[in-house]
Amino acid sequence: MATSSALGTLIELATKETDDAAKRLGVAMKGVEDAEQKLALLNQYRDDYMVRFQNNLSAGLSAMAYANYQQFIGKLDQAIQSQQLVVRDAKIRVDREKEHWQSCERKRMSYGTLADRAEKVQLAKENKRDQKQMDEHAARRLLYKR
Repeated sequence: MATSSALGTLIELATKETDDAAKRLGVAMKGVEDAEQKLALLNQYRDDYMVRFQNNLSAGLSAMAYANYQQFIGKLDQAIQSQQLVVRDAKIRVDREKEHWQSCERKRMSYGTLADRAEKVQLAKENKRDQKQMDEHAARRLLYKR
């Protein structure tokens, strides 16, 4: 069985690894939040632009202005699609980081369980040794009383 100092070292390393994984998960979650905010802004901008387009369309537009509006709306749609991919990729990264963190946490907890078991075994040995010493002491006292 591993010594308690070796288990302690393993627990420390696993704790550091778990903390690092948690930080990476936090960064990934922040990335999703930022990407979703950008997507929302793009969608809002497109909606506002469409309202402006509809207002100008009802007031009358030249063919050139109409083409410019259509071209810009197409570019906004492309930007929205690209940002949707960024959001999707960011969510995938969060899932990967979450799995990694969970794996690290399981390993850390396993080492903790091993340390607890080793401590219980050590405590049982000490209790057995103490009981043996007490029995010997009681036997000697009984022997000397005679």
